[in-house]
Amino acid sequence: MNYASIKKYDIADGPGVRVSLFVSGCTHHCKGCFNPETWDFCYGSPYTEETQKEILEAMAPEYIRGFTCLGGEPMEPANRGTVLGLLREIRERFPEKSLWIYTGYLFDKDLQEWAKTDGDVAQILELVDVMVDGEFVLEKKNIRLPFRGSENQRVIDVPASLESGCVVLYELPDKQA
Repeated sequence: MNYASIKKYDIADGPGVRVSLFVSGCTHHCKGCFNPETWDFCYGSPYTEETQKEILEAMAPEYIRGFTCLGGEPMEPANRGTVLGLLREIRERFPEKSLWIYTGYLFDKDLQEWAKTDGDVAQILELVDVMVDGEFVLEKKNIRLPFRGSENQRVIDVPASLESGCVVLYELPDKQA
């Protein structure tokens, strides 16, 4: 897997100060995408053990509230294994920090179906706290929405959704600390 960038002090892609990884590779090709260079699976730098070490070190400070994985498309088949390995390591080392993932795929129509036959998808869903799902739709763009770009996208509480068997939206905090 390649990645486009690592942001060590991201405040736009989840609550609080977060570390974010922008993976490369996306087949959605959404009109108006804010990151079209990441559609190319070869864009950026190869993800290595050093990359993972850099992310884990960036996660260590107490003020870092969590990790966000976006792109590109973290849930592309070519990216899932690497994303899963990173999420496992973060969850093990920093169990108190939240894990967010952005995907153009739909939680209930795509990912839960794939999880029945794809162990990587199933395990990613078990590890993630919040998922922002759905392709970016330029005609539904709304810059006032917290943590998403278009009105069709959902901010999903993944553990509650898995437990209930239906999509449960994440309760956004009134104040971002």
